[in-house]
Amino acid sequence: METLKHWSLHECIVVCLLFTTVGKACEAPSSPECFRRTAESPEYRCEWSMNKTTESDVTFDLYMNNVHRNKNAPKETWIIITKDELGIVEEEYDIWVEARIGNSSCASTKRPVVLSHTVKYEAPKHISMSWLQNNLSLNWTASEKHPAAAEILLRRDAHRTDSWKHITTNTTSDTSMHHVLVENLLKDTVYQVKIRHRSTKALNPLWSDWSPVVIVPAELEQKPEVTMNITLSNGTRKVALTWKKMPHAATYSLNDTQSSNGCTCKKIRDYPINTTETTYTTFVSYSAVKIFVNGRNAAGSSPPAILQIPAVPAAGLKICDNTSDLHERLKKKTYVELYELQDGDSRPENVTHLTAKSTKKERMDMKDYVRYLYFKHKCVGRKLQTVTMCIYYQKEDAPQREPQNFTAFSETHTSSNLSWKAIPSADQRGFLTHYSLCSVKDSSQDERKECHKISASVMKYRLGNLTQGTKYHVSLVGVTRVGEGPEATVTINTPPEKPVNVLWSLCLLILFFLLTTLCTCILKRIKENIFPAVPTPVIPDFIPFQPESQDFLERKEEVDEMTLLQLHPEGKSVPEDAEESAVLAGEWEEDTDEDEDNERWDSRMSGESSDEGLSPGSTGEALRSSREGEITDVEQLDNEIAMLIYKKGLVFHVKRDSL
Repeated sequence: METLKHWSLHECIVVCLLFTTVGKACEAPSSPECFRRTAESPEYRCEWSMNKTTESDVTFDLYMNNVHRNKNAPKETWIIITKDELGIVEEEYDIWVEARIGNSSCASTKRPVVLSHTVKYEAPKHISMSWLQNNLSLNWTASEKHPAAAEILLRRDAHRTDSWKHITTNTTSDTSMHHVLVENLLKDTVYQVKIRHRSTKALNPLWSDWSPVVIVPAELEQKPEVTMNITLSNGTRKVALTWKKMPHAATYSLNDTQSSNGCTCKKIRDYPINTTETTYTTFVSYSAVKIFVNGRNAAGSSPPAILQIPAVPAAGLKICDNTSDLHERLKKKTYVELYELQDGDSRPENVTHLTAKSTKKERMDMKDYVRYLYFKHKCVGRKLQTVTMCIYYQKEDAPQREPQNFTAFSETHTSSNLSWKAIPSADQRGFLTHYSLCSVKDSSQDERKECHKISASVMKYRLGNLTQGTKYHVSLVGVTRVGEGPEATVTINTPPEKPVNVLWSLCLLILFFLLTTLCTCILKRIKENIFPAVPTPVIPDFIPFQPESQDFLERKEEVDEMTLLQLHPEGKSVPEDAEESAVLAGEWEEDTDEDEDNERWDSRMSGESSDEGLSPGSTGEALRSSREGEITDVEQLDNEIAMLIYKKGLVFHVKRDSL
């Protein structure tokens, strides 16, 4: 003080400023915390903090029981010390930190600590979440296998200025994760969450640092609304998918059963496919495929939209003729699928997938007498293309059951309809080639069976050519390449013909006869009116003349001429035409046909002349006497004049002329 009395005012101000500057340059750090991350960790970490860290030349020295532990004077606010460096960790240590800035230094307060009792976990990492109704499940990586205490802060993301809701609880743990269930929240609301935890086993546990703020999205309750368009193209199917954008969904995940089973032309690690788009196009084979589409966010996935793509219809497929792929290792990018077909379900089950990596046991692990749908696929231009599709049996046998529900219906006098259901696939035990339908009459044991082959795809048949009023036994069996199975039978009784039908048939026959007769009469009358009948000349029959000697037959014929004059009664005028004399001249004509007609005519006339004993000389007298004795009507003579030409007693030609 005596010295200060002699200082001037200026000197006092300088000294005060100097002490003030040094005090500001060396601000004491916080008391250090020394701990290990787990109870089994061999390393200890000591941490402290400074309110002012702008100085770049600040260094720190850590002291434990006055022992300097960091000789290199680190600039960081933490240091790692191993158990070997410490020696005994079960005893209590007084720990402090000294900060140095230039020539100035300042120390933190001392803190007593037993290092082996102190555990401080790292801040929670790999936090995941999911909604369970209105409860939020939080999960993060466990620091130790036993449960831990947890402190959770949360608030609505839409109200970031609100205060945090504080929740303290214990976790449930498995070998690698801590789990906490926060109850009574709103699953359709977005939240902010922070978490810290500490050990429940250590004697001096420390709270970990807070995790970064995590956004918990709302739950995705609805599955995506997906539409699908399929186009067939050369052994492959192009599938175009489109769906609506989902609220709260960050990405979309797609997967299919073929890819998950290794039947893909892409790399396996590419599945499932994640995209932020709302469209996707893929290519699948002809076999049955399921496609799954999910909306995803940090809180989980939506229910999947499952798209069923059935196999190309198997109707009409033939038996496989080459299945060497089942006995040999497949080539790379070649796949075989065997679907065990089930009745009543177009989606096959119990699928066997074979790839180039499949073992011989996997290739031969199939059942006997079981029907398989065989597919063989190849990768062509990164597209899975089906190259073979057929029916396969490891081993075949005859069917063990008969066709189902074999019935007869709509029976008539001569036919009956039959129907049945197919033999179940499990009971066919082989490739069904056809059905054999046989029928036999019940009237006699000697009757021969009539059998018909029916296609295996047909389930109805009309049996015809049956006898009325007869009982038939009809049987139906399924036939495979090995043989016939049990038969299904049905009895058919064709009804007899009813008497009423006979009476109706007779009445119809009589009616038909009457109608036919009536129509004939009507047509005949119409014909007579339109086409009147032409009168037929009356030609008397002549008895052939029998010559007395052969010389008479050999006489030559001579042609004579005869003129007939018509007589007219007295008092009547004679027409000019009648005054002319009718001269008939008979000459032989050279035409062969007329000669034959004349010969027949002469034969008849000669016979008549022979019987009557007429001669050429007496013919005229006979005609004149006939006119005088028999013809009394002069008009009849005007209508007809018979002109006869004779040759030595034979009538050669006759002409009739009306005057």
